[in-house]
Amino acid sequence: MSTIPAYVAHSATDPLTPGTIERRNVGPHDVRIDIQWAGICHSDIHTVRGDWGPQPYPLTVGHEIAGVVVDVGGSVTRHKVGDRVGVGCMVNSCGSCVNCEAGDEQYCVKGMVGTYGATDVDGTITQGGYATEIVVTEKFVLSIPDAIPFEKAAPLLCAGITTYSPLRHWGAGPGKQVAVVGLGGLGHMAVKFAVAMGAEVTVISRTLSKKADGLRLGASHYDQTSDPDMFSRLAGSFDLIINTVSAPFDVDAFLGLLAVNGALVNVGAPAEPLSVRAGNLIGGRRTFAGSMIGGIAQTQEMLDYCAEQGIAPEVEVVSADQINDAWDRVLTSDVRYRFVIDTSTLVS
Repeated sequence: MSTIPAYVAHSATDPLTPGTIERRNVGPHDVRIDIQWAGICHSDIHTVRGDWGPQPYPLTVGHEIAGVVVDVGGSVTRHKVGDRVGVGCMVNSCGSCVNCEAGDEQYCVKGMVGTYGATDVDGTITQGGYATEIVVTEKFVLSIPDAIPFEKAAPLLCAGITTYSPLRHWGAGPGKQVAVVGLGGLGHMAVKFAVAMGAEVTVISRTLSKKADGLRLGASHYDQTSDPDMFSRLAGSFDLIINTVSAPFDVDAFLGLLAVNGALVNVGAPAEPLSVRAGNLIGGRRTFAGSMIGGIAQTQEMLDYCAEQGIAPEVEVVSADQINDAWDRVLTSDVRYRFVIDTSTLVS
């Protein structure tokens, strides 16, 4: 085991503080990565604050990781020292269930191993990317194309794949009307992907404060839920709605915006339960669904697509001592559109 600098949460209420965590030694199929950039995801905050249940403190979070390979095990064939690589929301799975064999490791029947706060195959608790190094089995390490600016690569490993996957699955493309609810870290990537795929895109937000940004990112229309006429005016308009907001919302109202056979897909994860009237599904053969990241192969596909299409997140780089302030700003939606930690500023 090796001890490395990290930013650590000791409880659900205390600020994150500098500290250390342990990483395992490099095994035959492992890759050791010098983490250079780590994205801040709202899921990091939900996890540490206990919104999704008790956590195994002390805990280092972060599942948007970009760095350089510094060591590989003797049996590694996919990566070599010096490669630009990334790690997303999972670091292992059983590898043998029907979902893993289909390339959907995120839906592993036995439960995928999350990048932080999960029990790994060796019985240790995984620790995330707010740190200087990580050791990951080679299959769960992604190659980052040179065409993607390195400081912008990390958020693609969560915000990117979380929005790319449902857009691909539900067939966003030419002739499709797609609405993106919320223009934040996830939403701005959903807009970029849907536009690149050829769909006509509408952003739906609480206010018009980010309208100029939404149109700059490629959306054709921008509407606000505070407009009392919006839900009636846009009724039956969309083939696909991607809801990126991690807060309670009126499912039935948004279902009314779908055309026949349309799908409302939740990628935001509110802690509170949501309700839906069956008639709003039955009446238009509509679907209310959820989607969680993508498998390793699809994540690599997404990274390659970003390189080909010139797609990258909008980021603000912060130092390690700004992490707590950045979390506060995430909670007040004061970021456009993803914080990325320069991990060279981490000290123990």
